[in-house]
Amino acid sequence: MIIAVPVDEKNIKSRVCVSFGRTPYFLIYDTDSKEDKILDNSAAASAGGAGIKAAQLIADNKANILLTPRLGEKAADVLKAAKIAIYKTTNASAKENIDAFIAGKLSLLDEIHKGFHGHGG
Repeated sequence: MIIAVPVDEKNIKSRVCVSFGRTPYFLIYDTDSKEDKILDNSAAASAGGAGIKAAQLIADNKANILLTPRLGEKAADVLKAAKIAIYKTTNASAKENIDAFIAGKLSLLDEIHKGFHGHGG
């Protein structure tokens, strides 16, 4: 299984980024090989549609699961179409959230917001 997490820094101990579309990086973690890699989020600098572009980046990297504190509606639609399950993170590191997900301790993200649509964030 491939897990994606928006992160502030280029390592698995990084804090989870509060912004999905504008996160500087995504951590991609493979639960089978226990290996991780960092992707630069090319969508972060987009004038608009950052969430949609970031969601496509996650889908293109074959993620099955996204761990994130929040998500906009349009990004959620892209992820759902790609059959990527979305779980809500806790206020902990990416590694701690991945471990919590594997242990079955994270819940599905059910609060999808309308998105910021050029209002920052």
